[in-house]
Amino acid sequence: MAARPGADQAPSQDHTATPLPASATEFAGLRCLVLGGGGFLGQALMRTLAQRGADVQGFGRTAPPEPTAGLDRTRPWIAAAFEDAAALAGALAGQDIVFHLASSSLPEASNRDPAGDLGSSVLPTLKLLELCRSAGVRKVVFASSGGTVYGIPAQVPTPEAAPTSPICAYGIGKLVVERYLELYRHLHGLDYQVLRIANPYGPGQSPFRRQGVVAAVLHRGLRGQPVELWGTGEVTRDFIHVDDVAAAFAAAALYEGPHRVMNVGSGHGRSLNAILADVATTLGVATLTVVRKPGRAADVPVSILDTALIRGETGWQPQVRWMDGLADAAAWIRTTFPPAANLPVMPLPPPAPARAGWRLPITPSSGEDRAVL
Repeated sequence: MAARPGADQAPSQDHTATPLPASATEFAGLRCLVLGGGGFLGQALMRTLAQRGADVQGFGRTAPPEPTAGLDRTRPWIAAAFEDAAALAGALAGQDIVFHLASSSLPEASNRDPAGDLGSSVLPTLKLLELCRSAGVRKVVFASSGGTVYGIPAQVPTPEAAPTSPICAYGIGKLVVERYLELYRHLHGLDYQVLRIANPYGPGQSPFRRQGVVAAVLHRGLRGQPVELWGTGEVTRDFIHVDDVAAAFAAAALYEGPHRVMNVGSGHGRSLNAILADVATTLGVATLTVVRKPGRAADVPVSILDTALIRGETGWQPQVRWMDGLADAAAWIRTTFPPAANLPVMPLPPPAPARAGWRLPITPSSGEDRAVL
């Protein structure tokens, strides 16, 4: 596990709240449903909730292939698609808090099929809100996208009050869901919290999806294989460790203040070129081999989130230092995806050991032969 003596980013000068210690009983008596619980963020959140005393139920197409560490209180997995209204209605019965992490869309692909993106994200979420209202759910916590909803920001770091002008259908879909959550609160009293998340990374993130720069670069770097980089490499993102994201979800679920939309990130930006250099340092190599490609229209040049609001309102703060998190993720990828016998592999300096219970149901496919940034 990554060392956590403190984060490498300081809180805003205007917000000096002390990080709240996690309690093993703060969720006692609460039933929590995690939609998309088999994914990268979902597994981390389920573990965090269980460790804090919640009665956790996972819902998703595929259950994790092995028990997630710390889920002693977890109910049997509900294997169903998010669009399956009957299964969803059954899962919602008796739940207090619903965490909506389910998503089958990606920012880059969404502009090629905006209607499909709408049908796979917004419309099923509308059905979810109706079912939550009928089931008497107390609160919905939604995973929005801090990297896409603001579009090309006029202010960096970007606060929650900044204009929202997405340049991809994925970000538009997230904003539409945010608006419907507010509508259902106004019409029906269904409470909600929106977390606009930066770029999560860490153990459990598949290197084979077209989302997740850190995992993709680590996986290629461990094998001495080239990384495909779109643009100049100066595209800048805000990266946040998955454990810190899970802690933010827990804080948001219990938050009772007036702010229903909060950013979750480190508050620090790192360019793709800087990430390549830091990964090389983590792996103990001089450089990584890079194949450069033209930039993409859907890529926001700079995305760094202002997280003063959530820090000040809840006491949440990132706890995992960037380089510790990279070592953590590298150890997990090396253990989970060992290279084939005929492929080279870089020796990994002694990092924190890979965590138990973090395997994902990843099936190799023809799309695994390159990392796309």
